[in-house]
Amino acid sequence: MPTPPTGSNRLHQHLIEQILFTLRRIMGEGVYADKAIEQAFKFHPKWGSRDRRLFAESTYDIVRWWRMLWHLAALPEKDYLKPTALSDTALWRVWGVYWLSRGKALPDWDVCRGIRMLKNPQSTPAIEASVPDWLYERAERELKKDWPSILEALNKPADVFLRVNTLKYKLRDLQIKLGAEDCDTQTVPDVPDAIRLIERRNVFTSPLFKAGYFEVQDAASQIIAPFVQVEPGMRVIDACAGAGGKTLHLGTLMKNKGRIIALDVHEYKLKELRKRATRNGVDNIEERVIEGSQTIKRLIASADRVLLDVPCSGTGVLRRNPDAKWKLSDEEIERLILLQAEILRSHSRMVKPGGKLVYATCSILPSENEKQIKSFLAENGGEWSLENQIHLRPDKQGFDGFYAARLIRLAPKA
Repeated sequence: MPTPPTGSNRLHQHLIEQILFTLRRIMGEGVYADKAIEQAFKFHPKWGSRDRRLFAESTYDIVRWWRMLWHLAALPEKDYLKPTALSDTALWRVWGVYWLSRGKALPDWDVCRGIRMLKNPQSTPAIEASVPDWLYERAERELKKDWPSILEALNKPADVFLRVNTLKYKLRDLQIKLGAEDCDTQTVPDVPDAIRLIERRNVFTSPLFKAGYFEVQDAASQIIAPFVQVEPGMRVIDACAGAGGKTLHLGTLMKNKGRIIALDVHEYKLKELRKRATRNGVDNIEERVIEGSQTIKRLIASADRVLLDVPCSGTGVLRRNPDAKWKLSDEEIERLILLQAEILRSHSRMVKPGGKLVYATCSILPSENEKQIKSFLAENGGEWSLENQIHLRPDKQGFDGFYAARLIRLAPKA
């Protein structure tokens, strides 16, 4: 629980006003929470570490529990996602209820007078868990008895994990160096290159990060690249590379030997990947923008390994992106399911006979995961075989929710 910073009430009130301004941007204007918080830090460079922590943790907490807090503030239930309902009074009431729910006394400001929590409000499981009704119902339908445990874990803040860049540094040496920067860490069982921060810190300012000794990457995400089973000298395609966290990991595992073709529909993401690759000392990556079906056709049957980290609902990473559940919709998930199937159908052709494909999502929903693989195999069962699949859950491993399936393309019969 964040505690108020020392100093005058004026400073404290100014900080709360900035939280409310940022909440309006996130909940009313659709700005992503991480971007809104990052921009607030740039506008207020004189904030100390306690102020920054109070601001970030409170903002994320309120976004995470937005629906429940709105309900406890006795605001109209039908309006909790309406931008026009975000009046100054409503925002102050939501913040006041949040502060009271943490056992804190409200300051004696005019805007706080009259704010109280309801003692026995009428509620529903979706309100108490602070998720939209449609998401609660869909996940309950798909996950059944596992949903309550997963949901509880998704409503907890995520830990920060680092991936050691073994091209440049050893894990134990990095732990010692970070410790000298007053940043203590611990290793992660079964994830050999991962370390967990014991206390949340801004590691992006560390000289060790700028030197490319590590990347910030959740432990679940770090499991995907080794699951692809790459080896030095292979030809590998990361077909949905994005900004390239997994691409960089693949390059590290290949020890810069062989070739990785990083594909994405967004050129700006590939430019960010190039910057990161330079910092990491990974030099076997070639970036290509997907300009149409011809980009894929030129690569048919050319790769030993293909990674498809497909666009998905992101329901497995709601701990670190709590605002995503307010931007998502049932219709959007249905659109994504169709897109995933099309990507799997078209991009799988890039794998050589005898090669392997890994399909991955950061979703907890079977409709985006094992059901996609089941449908693909039903259509292409004579050509493909399921070798292995993994489910990573926040309530079990303590990481983000991820799914991955490894398929092998069968060699044609003589």
